[in-house]
Amino acid sequence: MEKIYLLLFVALFASHSFAAESKSVSYKSGEDTVQALLYTPAGKGPFPALIVIHEWWGLNDWVKDQASKLADQGYEALAIDLYRGKVATTPDMAHELMRGVPDDRAKRDLRSAFEFLQSQPSVKKDRIGAIGWCMGGGYSLDVALEEPTLAADVINYGHLATDADTIKKINAPVLGLFGGQDQGITPDDVHKFEAAMKAEGKQVDIKIYDDAGHAFENPNNKTGYRAADAEDAWKRTVSFLAQNLKK
Repeated sequence: MEKIYLLLFVALFASHSFAAESKSVSYKSGEDTVQALLYTPAGKGPFPALIVIHEWWGLNDWVKDQASKLADQGYEALAIDLYRGKVATTPDMAHELMRGVPDDRAKRDLRSAFEFLQSQPSVKKDRIGAIGWCMGGGYSLDVALEEPTLAADVINYGHLATDADTIKKINAPVLGLFGGQDQGITPDDVHKFEAAMKAEGKQVDIKIYDDAGHAFENPNNKTGYRAADAEDAWKRTVSFLAQNLKK
């Protein structure tokens, strides 16, 4: 009987998917101390890693869930907080918080996040990527512009660049996911970015979801969430990151 129980326990243990562990961490950014959440996969490292950059709402539960899901895929995921602990609950507050972030401070925070991950013994230093949504999607592009050794970059409906001298700074392969009905980041903007990337010989994979608007991946976006498109975007993200960070 004990042997049967032991076999059942082993089978249960082997089939169980253990969730990633998370812990609060801090790192220096100039004179500031930035708080973040670090999600570590189950198993033995070192792991590839990701800087996870929040929307204009701040480091809320949805972004934390994305970081946890990415850690479940085998990445050490650092969910950073560009708002210094503040989280918006209304669009007006989100807009105010976003406008209140100095651009130089945000870029410094992102650079310091990259350096923090590089300093972790559990991280593969040459396999660090970035991913963001909305405001965070634009900052994800900024990481690619600032960090020549970034290994992968995912931009979810974030601001773009088309200037050749700017594009030349990007070394990381880029996955861009956008909504065809987005009034802020329009399909025309996306096509120009894709053309500029290809003209400079950069690796870029673009998907525009024709019937989706801005922030279509977030179910909290009650009027704009598109479940099927969000599922496809997640699958593309998982495949792209695996191809570039796990090779």
